[in-house]
Amino acid sequence: MNRPAKSDAATSEETIEFYAKHQKIYPRKVTGLFASLRILGVVVLLGLYYLVPWFQYEGHQAVLFDLPARKFYIFGLVFWPQDFFYLALLLIIAALALFFFTTLAGRLWCGYACPQTVWTEVFLWIEQWIEGDRNKQIKLDKSPWTARKIRIKATKHLLWFLFAGWTGFTFVGYFTPITTLWQELSTFALGPWETFWILFYGFATWGNAGFLREQVCIYMCPYARFQSAMFDRDTLIISYDEKRGEPRGPRRKGVNPRELGLGDCVDCTLCVQVCPTGIDIRNGLQYQCIGCAACIDICDQVMEKMNYPKGLIRYTTENALEGKPTHILRPRVIIYGLLLAFLTSLLFYSMATRTPLRMDIIRDRNVLYQETTEGLVENTYMLKIINMDEKPHVYHLSVDGIEGLQLVMREAEITAPSGKVITIPVRVRVDPVNLKKPSSEIRFHLQAVDDPELSIVETGRFLGPMSH
Repeated sequence: MNRPAKSDAATSEETIEFYAKHQKIYPRKVTGLFASLRILGVVVLLGLYYLVPWFQYEGHQAVLFDLPARKFYIFGLVFWPQDFFYLALLLIIAALALFFFTTLAGRLWCGYACPQTVWTEVFLWIEQWIEGDRNKQIKLDKSPWTARKIRIKATKHLLWFLFAGWTGFTFVGYFTPITTLWQELSTFALGPWETFWILFYGFATWGNAGFLREQVCIYMCPYARFQSAMFDRDTLIISYDEKRGEPRGPRRKGVNPRELGLGDCVDCTLCVQVCPTGIDIRNGLQYQCIGCAACIDICDQVMEKMNYPKGLIRYTTENALEGKPTHILRPRVIIYGLLLAFLTSLLFYSMATRTPLRMDIIRDRNVLYQETTEGLVENTYMLKIINMDEKPHVYHLSVDGIEGLQLVMREAEITAPSGKVITIPVRVRVDPVNLKKPSSEIRFHLQAVDDPELSIVETGRFLGPMSH
């Protein structure tokens, strides 16, 4: 029995690529409301980044993280490693803010304030200025290498390199006084660590904003993967109105699309051309969308030219697209908002009432207590005092909590230099008659002689014999 011959499709070899080769994305330039907001975000954020290190405040750089001295200057405040609590609280607030705004309106952070988005926007401006618009860039990249192409590409990369280098220089300027850093740079006297971090941060900026671009958002950023866990049907997201737009197709201006059996989408693909991650928003919500709203701006312009209502692509919710009511204020938004307001208030209150003074009380654990020749009960303590003020102070120490307490120390007053940790041994005595129980709480008061408001109170335990 003769078997049927296999078809060409069955016999031909087929190659399946699991990883598609990266295709460069050429975002089309767009104008509009959201494009203006992005430009404003870039100008404000980068303006602060590049200008803040040059501000001086009370004789020192306004914002300076002096790691060798373990001092962190933020305008009029000076923080020390012992103030790690504030950093932890700030990170919690940042995380809650991210959750709050994502639940409310999607990826606002990614589209307008993420460093990757902000620096990529500047690199795109430089590229469009040197190479031209989207079509000219595509044509240039497909053309053979000529002297003109080399000149254009070299000019672009030179500007990228200078901008990235200044970015790295500014970054290091937050850790080394930027005026000193500039003098060292201008005299070719930079230290090895400053040189390394300027080049490293500059190279990272050049690579991420110039080459990787959307790949950082799609493959490297974890936020793209778990953002959907914070979305619900009332979250404002950028969406394509499929009911209004489909079926899509080209047509002449002035023609009623319903007579042709078409929706409002003219299938111009401009929404795809302006997308910095190269997605088609008409395919629904995708994790690659960074919420920049460029597709909204360009689609509204097309709708305006066609005399159609704007909003075919818009900020909306899943419930609104289905004709259901939308609830902006819902339990998770309220909870996030209340937590954010509480922690932010706590941070500012704590910083406003912060005392630049620390005292740790370490009781001698080798001996519970001892009796003096006068019949008094005595406990020994080691006090570790940290003066976190900008100038040295002389402090007076006292103790209370039990009637008749006596403080014994080598010197009547304590001199503490700025930023130093000093250890002071002290002994506390009391008449056993005044001890009501074997373990009592006592309070150590430390107060600056020249500044009565600079004071702190810490508690300790005083141990004595069992009362009869």
